[in-house]
Amino acid sequence: MSEKVFDVVLKWLPMALVVTALCGVVYMAVFQNIRQSANDPQIQLAEGAAALLASGAPAQTALPPNKVDIANSLAPYLVVYDETGQAIASSAQLDGTAPAIPAGVFAYTRDHSEDRLTWQPREGVRSAIVVTHFRGAASGFVVAGRSLREVERQEDNLMLIVGAAWLASLGATLAASVALVLMQAWRTTWQQTHPAAT
Repeated sequence: MSEKVFDVVLKWLPMALVVTALCGVVYMAVFQNIRQSANDPQIQLAEGAAALLASGAPAQTALPPNKVDIANSLAPYLVVYDETGQAIASSAQLDGTAPAIPAGVFAYTRDHSEDRLTWQPREGVRSAIVVTHFRGAASGFVVAGRSLREVERQEDNLMLIVGAAWLASLGATLAASVALVLMQAWRTTWQQTHPAAT
């Protein structure tokens, strides 16, 4: 019996490794697509607002008309910061004030023109933000953001789907390995009891 178990494991392990690798690749590819697509509206908002502000338009004219409570709303928002990183206009509010972005984000964006990242100003509040540096008649930074709540639900669903597929595939390959070992054992026994047939 122990020899048959060893044979099953020997046949199943390579298939299990392949299944695991394939499920991992699928998960990472779809995960990255979901997460990167979460930035799409913000890219347009940030670039449009930056162009408007660089032409000298007042900061308030670049903002959406409604205030957004980023702890609860799924609506996109814009915040305009000056060159020192101080908020000068904002459609976003967190606990009644314009949210503060870490200084390192502004330093990076100043050197690279744009940054795209996940931002968590406090526990339970996560946004996909695009930060754009603008120069022209005025200079500063535009932050366009949107809650990641629904995106993270999609990521959780993806984990469940891929996890279920992984377990089902492991079960199927294990069953196939057991069947193969049993068939080989049956064939060996049959050949030993029917030597004339072989």
